[in-house]
Amino acid sequence: MTLTGRFVFLVALGVLPLVLLGGEPGAAFGVLGLWLLFVLVLGLSDLMLAASPRTVALSRALPSRVRLGESVTSELYLTNTGTHRLHAIVRDAWQPSAGAGNNRTRVLIPAGERRLVSLRLTPVRRGERRVAHVTVRSFGPLGLWARQATLDAPGLIRVLPPFHSRKHLPSRLSRLKELDGRTSVMMRGQGTEFDSLREYVRGDDVRSIDWRATARRNDVMVRTWRPERDRRIVIVLDTGRTSAARVEDEPRLDTAFEASLLLAALASRAGDRVDFLAYDRRSRGRVQGAHGAELLSRMVDTMALIEPELIEMDWSAVPAQVRQITSQRALVVLITAVDAAGSSSGLLSILPQLTRRHTVLVASVTDPLALTTREIRASRDEVYLAAAAERALLDVARVTAAIRQLGADVVAASPAELPPTLADRYIALKAAGRL
Repeated sequence: MTLTGRFVFLVALGVLPLVLLGGEPGAAFGVLGLWLLFVLVLGLSDLMLAASPRTVALSRALPSRVRLGESVTSELYLTNTGTHRLHAIVRDAWQPSAGAGNNRTRVLIPAGERRLVSLRLTPVRRGERRVAHVTVRSFGPLGLWARQATLDAPGLIRVLPPFHSRKHLPSRLSRLKELDGRTSVMMRGQGTEFDSLREYVRGDDVRSIDWRATARRNDVMVRTWRPERDRRIVIVLDTGRTSAARVEDEPRLDTAFEASLLLAALASRAGDRVDFLAYDRRSRGRVQGAHGAELLSRMVDTMALIEPELIEMDWSAVPAQVRQITSQRALVVLITAVDAAGSSSGLLSILPQLTRRHTVLVASVTDPLALTTREIRASRDEVYLAAAAERALLDVARVTAAIRQLGADVVAASPAELPPTLADRYIALKAAGRL
């Protein structure tokens, strides 16, 4: 049971006799007592006429998934199974991160009828956004007292990564089409395979002339080539403590998701097989054996539930994890933080094991603020900040040089530039036949 503002106002009116009959306190208190008794009886009568909130039957209609930053509509159906008309306020108790906004709705439901309560949700975090209960506060005809009950009405929406980097996909796909021979730039090189024959055009490499086909066709024919397909791409994402750091107001982990999704979409369109592993000391998410649209669907579903773990990455287990995924030569993309030599020692220790069997690419987010901070030296405080930024950049440069000496390649860029830069490096490796 709850009291409303109307009831409090009526009780407050009982103070008037004390003011008007101040000279006769006995009479004033007598009038006040009668007034309070009257208001109490009125409130009890109002409560008895209020519909019971427990006679409300609830059902939900929810979309299963939504991308972060997009909005969806939650539909809650209320059926009044009682004999009284229900005049109530309904509170749909979503988690705050579901972005429900004002989740209190007034409803008026005659007996035996059903009403729809729609709520606009704009989630602000990835993961599963849940709702467990609905609170129904039922008022009487006078709106003095109300019955209240919390009813079970579970619901769930999975919030997926936004995949903003998909805007870079069309331009990279057009470059892949050039490599794949759908335009006139096909050429022979390491890591290419025979595609078809065509007539010789001035400027073609004479080494590509097929003399047998030339003799049969009585015209000069050349062979065309395309990059090899069905290569293996293994994306290993570091979900340890360094992935929780924010760069340009975005966690490194979210930038890694964007880069992984763009690379997976590009490689899948190129005919390559992509496997994904999120790991720190144990596997936090794994996608294997998926192709095409299923690959991206499974990846975003898996990524939605992954959060940074405040523990050190166990790099010693990564080579074994890669061997479990594939025994073939592959492009292994390690998305992690390239920082000081101390924190990167685990990564450096396992690179020789990987580079002996695979082409290894290390992708890392850099902080643009460090580049600008080292240039500002107007005051003493700014000089100290510039020195710290310069030191951090020198540490990154040393670790980057060590990675390259061990046979791996490095891609480092700001959060906005890392996904397209990683995609460009994949295209360059494919064009060079190094996959």
